[in-house]
Amino acid sequence: MSSLTVVSRKLKLLKHLKYLIYVDTKFYASDSKTPMYKVFNIYRWNPEYPEKEPFMQDYTIDLNDCSPMVLDALIKIKNEQDPTLTFRRSCREGICGSCSMNMDGVNGLACIKGIDRDISKPCKIYPLPHMYVIKDLVVDMNNFYRQYNSIEPWLKQKKPVTLGKEQFLQSIKDRDKLDGLYECILCACCSTSCPSYWWNSDKFLGPAAIMQSYRWIIDSRDDFAKERLKKLKDAHSVFRCHSILNCTNCCPKELNPAKAIALTRKLVAGVSKKPKSQMKVTGLHK
Repeated sequence: MSSLTVVSRKLKLLKHLKYLIYVDTKFYASDSKTPMYKVFNIYRWNPEYPEKEPFMQDYTIDLNDCSPMVLDALIKIKNEQDPTLTFRRSCREGICGSCSMNMDGVNGLACIKGIDRDISKPCKIYPLPHMYVIKDLVVDMNNFYRQYNSIEPWLKQKKPVTLGKEQFLQSIKDRDKLDGLYECILCACCSTSCPSYWWNSDKFLGPAAIMQSYRWIIDSRDDFAKERLKKLKDAHSVFRCHSILNCTNCCPKELNPAKAIALTRKLVAGVSKKPKSQMKVTGLHK
């Protein structure tokens, strides 16, 4: 492979990951010695004191002494001001989805959300909306994961497969259908921004689960598309979506759950059909 091809592929990858690697210069710490104090107004609730109502607590940070992301500020507060502040975090790179929360009224990942340098406005941080709060910014994700598990997010074949003896190939065209679907990190930003999910989370699967259901329905290697679609034929599945588009607007991976739901609706209603598979089976061993 030529060096030019390698460089070209790297540039293409960087373009697709621009949301992760690009940080506006206004987010970087200033060289100025003049303090830039910004207030972070953070939701607090401790289950050890159930009689105490949730409240908002202010913390002040010098932005010149803090890295550029909201998660950096939260870590700094926990390390230097209040060790009781509780939140989830892991990768710090927009990959794991652990630090999803509501910042300044919009759901997102704290690790890739830049701190607004306007120090006249406080940064308001809440847990994901309409979720049961475990403590502070940590919410109960059990129902969300149960719904994800209900769509059976794995490859299903009707023909018995001998593991290690054969593989399933996809054409480039079939594989391209999965782009914009498989990248979901299950952060729940989309589902918890959806009013339909707020009021019907016990029945409505929500944008994330439906998008992942579509990901397996459209997969050319999967043989259970009809069965998957049949499970979605009820009033609280794809038809509970009202195309508000909050899910698409807030997705930190720049995916389009609303489009996936619309395409799933067409399949459920019989308006469109899953394209015929171009899959080929080849032996791994001669």
